[in-house]
Amino acid sequence: MPAQPYDDAPTRRDNPLPPRGEQPQPRSRSRARQDPRTVSNQETMVSEGPRRSRRKESGGPPEPPGPPAKKAGGGWRRFVPSWKIVVAAIVVLSAGMFGMIMVAYANTTVPTLTQDDATAQQSTIYYSDGSVIAHLGKKREIVKLAQMDENVREATIAIENKTFYEDSGISIPGMARSLWMTATGQQLQGASTITQQMARNYFKGLSQEVSIKRKIDEIFVAVKLDDTMTKDQILETYLNTVNFGRAWGVEAAAKAYFGDNATAAKLTPEQGAYLAARIQQPGWAADEPALRSRFNDVIRNMAAVWPEKYGNLPQTAKFPKLENDANNNELGGAKGYMVMQVLEELKQRGLLTPDEVRSGGFDIYSTFDKKLMRAAREAVTSTMKSNNMSKEFHGSLAAVDPRNGRVVAFYGGSNYVKDQFNEPFDAKKQAASAFKPYVLAAWLQAGYSLKSYVPGNETVPKELPGQQAGGIKNSHNVGRAVDVVKATAESVNTAFVSMAFALPNQLDDVKNLVEAAGFNQARMEEDVKKHHYQFAIGSAPVTVVEQAAGYSIFANGGKYTRYHVVKDVKLNGKVVYPEVKVAKSVIDPAVAADATVAMQEVLRSGTARGKGLGNRPAAGKTGTNNDENGAWFVGYTPQLSAAVGFYREQCVTKTGKVVRPLSNSACPTTPNGKPHPKYNGDNPYSAAREVGLGFEGAGPPTITWQKFMLAAHEGKPIEQFPARAEIGLPENIVPSPTPTPSPTPSDNPFDEENPFDEDQGVDQDCLIAPCDDETTNDDVPTNEDDLGGGPEFPQTSSDGGVSGGGGNVPDPRPSGREPMSTRPEDH
Repeated sequence: MPAQPYDDAPTRRDNPLPPRGEQPQPRSRSRARQDPRTVSNQETMVSEGPRRSRRKESGGPPEPPGPPAKKAGGGWRRFVPSWKIVVAAIVVLSAGMFGMIMVAYANTTVPTLTQDDATAQQSTIYYSDGSVIAHLGKKREIVKLAQMDENVREATIAIENKTFYEDSGISIPGMARSLWMTATGQQLQGASTITQQMARNYFKGLSQEVSIKRKIDEIFVAVKLDDTMTKDQILETYLNTVNFGRAWGVEAAAKAYFGDNATAAKLTPEQGAYLAARIQQPGWAADEPALRSRFNDVIRNMAAVWPEKYGNLPQTAKFPKLENDANNNELGGAKGYMVMQVLEELKQRGLLTPDEVRSGGFDIYSTFDKKLMRAAREAVTSTMKSNNMSKEFHGSLAAVDPRNGRVVAFYGGSNYVKDQFNEPFDAKKQAASAFKPYVLAAWLQAGYSLKSYVPGNETVPKELPGQQAGGIKNSHNVGRAVDVVKATAESVNTAFVSMAFALPNQLDDVKNLVEAAGFNQARMEEDVKKHHYQFAIGSAPVTVVEQAAGYSIFANGGKYTRYHVVKDVKLNGKVVYPEVKVAKSVIDPAVAADATVAMQEVLRSGTARGKGLGNRPAAGKTGTNNDENGAWFVGYTPQLSAAVGFYREQCVTKTGKVVRPLSNSACPTTPNGKPHPKYNGDNPYSAAREVGLGFEGAGPPTITWQKFMLAAHEGKPIEQFPARAEIGLPENIVPSPTPTPSPTPSDNPFDEENPFDEDQGVDQDCLIAPCDDETTNDDVPTNEDDLGGGPEFPQTSSDGGVSGGGGNVPDPRPSGREPMSTRPEDH
């Protein structure tokens, strides 16, 4: 059979073949031209089917091979990358992560600023002799690593970071566990190395937040620290920083738990283990079960890490004996009054804030004498007890060294924790007749002498600006004229008001003098505006400590040194803030000497006669406010000036009912001190109102002063006052009295009107007559309807002090200051 040409193929059938016997219709010529097939064997025929199919069908030779066909199959296998791709991806990711870590590490800087709490050390306040009054702030003492016993160092490493000396500042297993649990929201695991803990607690910039970011920052800093600090430096910083509960730092902790004689350099293995056990939970009680359990863990770890040294410790160790916490209340009793006054002075001087004191590690030496502080307390409390004074009575005392202004003693209250009001520094009361010596000093300073005669029965001029109806009077008859010494001894009101009026600059001379002697300028100016010439007889409110310091000008030759309670402040053994004791001259020495002569007579023959110091020279002045609302005695020797003040406050409700004060002498804010829907701090149930003491300045105040001064001078040499100077010339405001015959030795030195006759029961120190309870004056305003200030203290004045203080003082005249008439010519 002849072979068929390769390109010969069956003719495409556009239509079905006709039935046999029928002839196909002839094609047109045009159709023949369009058909790609030809009738000639030499012409190529183009098939519409695949060429390969034709070969197979025709049984011709095979074609050349085409591209390989894909294998049959599918599913998840098609998504699995080959191992080569996986390895390449891991390498790339690892390199990227490593690069990022290296960049972050390179950009991490070691902090240079420390946290305030990390280096904060408590300050200590001392008595003047160096004995401790109180510790303030965090107990911490920075010591070198060599001063820390190996026992406590190794115990800390055993329980906190066994690989401390081998690791690079971080623990990879612990860190991984901690990060995983943080990321999964589970409870955080500590797993921090000693280096990490030190970084977190010591340097600023690392927060205490619970987050992965904080941990990463902490890790980078810890690694850097391990590169820049030695292991011993890190451990030393850590043990000086960490909180042990009662104290911060291992040195202070040793003392806090094992006694004042203990040190970090001398600790038993058990003591070291105890301190290390406290690090995890410093708030644990001293011997609670959880702490005992961790103590045993520390012992076992020590034996495991250093078997040759502590191998037998688990069998022999006993829980150490602990000291009671001596820091339960550093401010109890009188300590709080001393501490707070020291802090206040440092703040007022602009040296240290209370927070700086509590964290600065200062040694602050106060002016307080431990023995005299006890003597002041005993003098006040024993007098109050012997006179059956209730909690309505308030007594205070302050003593100042006149040569340097140091407050050597005071009594401010029985217990600072219960009552924070410091009586001699905070209570501002009318000075009453104890203010008259300043008028006497101004009189002598003006060139007038003690031999001058001054009014005894009525003021000159008779009417003075600010006086109440009836004028200023005395409670006893001293005659028409008295000399200045007798006016001082018998506390003659009319004399001192007239003396103030006769001064060249009148009240300004007195005001300027007392301001130079340390009294608050704003209070003095306000009182002059309000009470005018009653200022000369003590209407101005003053404090007990101001009075004690003010009388220093008489005891110290006219010189005044501002009173203060801080001697010096030391830091690391060096004085950083020295004592300020600059003295200034307020009056001439001769003025001080002659004023002392007059005030000595107060204790010899005047209102306080018989209450001196025996053969030791002393001088002073009594004072009693209107209605005996306040009572004073201020006196001095060449070595010491002391002031005593008493006042009384009743707790009165708005309906006028008198209720008992609380245990701290404060008036109850609510009935019986229990919660009440109506009464609270803004609407108190009761408030304080000053009432009469029932005694004068010559009574309990002078007795208290005498007790204290006798105790304070025990064992001290007797010093004499300067001799009388006879300064100035007589300046008689009234004519001198007609001389009377001298009494014979058998005569009574006092006539029937002897003002010192105890049977007469008169009050020579009364500020403004009438002064006894039997005589009343409807024109004298009273404060019986005034509830005063808060439950702790009366109302305050514009300068923050107490207005009014003791006694009822008249309001200023509506017309203000009246023109002053000139005094009559001397006779």
